[in-house]
Formats: sequence, structure tokens, C-alpha cells
Amino acid sequence: MLSRIDVITLFPEWVRGLGNLGLTGRALAEGRVHLECWNPRDFTTDRHRSVDDRPYGGGPGMVMRPEPLARAIEAARNAHGTAPVLYLSPQGRRLDHGGVMELVARPGVILVCGRYEGIDQRVIDTLIDEEWSVGDYVLSGGEPAAAVLIDAMVRQLPGVLGDERSAEEDSFAAGRLDCPHFTRPECWRDLAVPEVLLSGDHERIERWRHAQALHRTRRLRPELIDAAPETRLDRAALDEFPEEFFSTTVYRKDKSR
Repeated sequence: MLSRIDVITLFPEWVRGLGNLGLTGRALAEGRVHLECWNPRDFTTDRHRSVDDRPYGGGPGMVMRPEPLARAIEAARNAHGTAPVLYLSPQGRRLDHGGVMELVARPGVILVCGRYEGIDQRVIDTLIDEEWSVGDYVLSGGEPAAAVLIDAMVRQLPGVLGDERSAEEDSFAAGRLDCPHFTRPECWRDLAVPEVLLSGDHERIERWRHAQALHRTRRLRPELIDAAPETRLDRAALDEFPEEFFSTTVYRKDKSR
């Protein structure tokens, strides 16, 4: 189980800021996971602490130089043992729930945040174990991607969420999207909470939520439904709560309540 995350970054203050926020901050404060940053500038040898240079062959932008970055990675490896080194890049495996759970099962990870036009390919070829992407778009650097990955991993650690069922019922945890959620007041701007949620019948509520998750997934992400065979529970929930229950027309519009 994940207990340590090391981040190679030119902006350690950006990453350390996660320690002051939300679930990640609480997990760090409670010692459920350790976060360490390594700045390639600390491994330079020139007085300007240079970490980038112009690309061979010409072209726009700059490229992270191999030696400071390699030394930072090697220092993290020496402190972290056998943890895999993950480079956050658009070329990597796209992150999804399954990938998050794979990473959480490891004792630790070393995340490499690129900058500029990227990092020297020789570092990728010799020191990077895996490349991961948070989507098909380009960021100014790997730090926002690292924040996404760290948040996704940390919330899966035991004891981080107040109720362990929260992670189990998240979107994608069961191969489908989450169901709709409602809270007080019971009636808001003439829109009322669906009757079933007020019934007190917990088994029926669970079937309703299950059906809603299936309807929402079929409408918004049909490829997830296509990838998973229908179960007996799926069919029972859908028979009791067909498609029309997904519509807002099931809301009671009663101002007196």
C-alpha cells in the first residue's frame, strides 16, 4: 500500500502546497503518506543553477538538461529504494480509476514533473520506468498533473475518507458513473428531492441509486456500459426504475413541503 510519494519538480513550493489543503493535507498530517520534493536546481554545478537549454536541431522553447534531472531522480531513488519512476507526460498511459488503484497498491512512487518543451529523451530512456498522462492536452508543467495523481491516490488510502464507502461508490469505482445526490432543503426552487430518497426504505434506495448510476452512465459514457456485462442486480434495478426515473420530471414540485 502506498506510503510515500517523491516528486521531482522545479517548483517544490507548488507541490508542498498540497500539504495545506483538504484530504491530502490531512493524510500527510496524520502520517498516512509521506510527501518529499526534489528540485533539480539543487543538483546543478554552475553558478546560474541552469536546468534547461536550447534543443539540438533548433525549434522553439527549451528542454530540461539531463544531468541535474538525473541526479535528482537518483537521489530520490536512493532515499526510496525500489519505487518506480513515473514521468508525467502527454505521451503516457492515460490515467483512469484502474491505473490509480494499481499505483496505490505500490509502496511508493517517484513522480517526475517536466517543464518547457519536455525533458531530454536520454533521461526517459535510462531512468524513467513508466509514463502517465492525465489527458490529451498540454500543461505548462507536470506539477498540475502530479497534483491530480496525488489527490486520486491519497483518497484511496485506508482511513483518509471519513466513510470508506465513499471511495467504493465513487464514479468509475464500479465501472460506471456515480448516481445523482441531493441534500437539504427538501424542496429548492420548486424542485423537490425524489420521493424514494425520503422513503426510509434503504434497500429500495440502494436499487434506485444503482439504476440511476446505470442510466447516467448509459447516457453520458455508454462505452463504460458496453465494456461490462449486465448483472442480475443491474436488471432488477432497471426493471424497478426504468429510464423515466432518470428525468427531472420525477421531482415533486410542491411549494408547501
